[in-house]
Amino acid sequence: MVEEIQKKLQSEADTLRQIQKDYNKALIQRQQLDGQLNENIMVKKELDILKEENDVFKLIGPVLIKQQLCEAKHNVYKRMDYIKSELKRVDDLMSTLDKKLDSQRDVIDKLQQAFQQAQIKSSINQPKS
Repeated sequence: MVEEIQKKLQSEADTLRQIQKDYNKALIQRQQLDGQLNENIMVKKELDILKEENDVFKLIGPVLIKQQLCEAKHNVYKRMDYIKSELKRVDDLMSTLDKKLDSQRDVIDKLQQAFQQAQIKSSINQPKS
């Protein structure tokens, strides 16, 4: 009985560790997306300062290519929309993983209590020498 609970407890602890790894991956991804969004906000602010007759260049590999201001703004807006949608997706994933972490901790707490009770019963029921 005690060994069964111990194996189940180990299995649930492994599951908890995996959920924590997934959460940490999502957190890192969120931080990267947040950084990208901030960069694009800065680019948008710079582009908003420019006038139509100003030259805008886009870096493609090692080459600067001339680009229309309206096209550059459009690309930045599209990129920001995409990053915002990815941020929402990652936030939803983190929320789901957070709930899984809470429920997994509850499962482990209950198993630990059952394990302790089983150990106590086992020590009481053992014949004394």
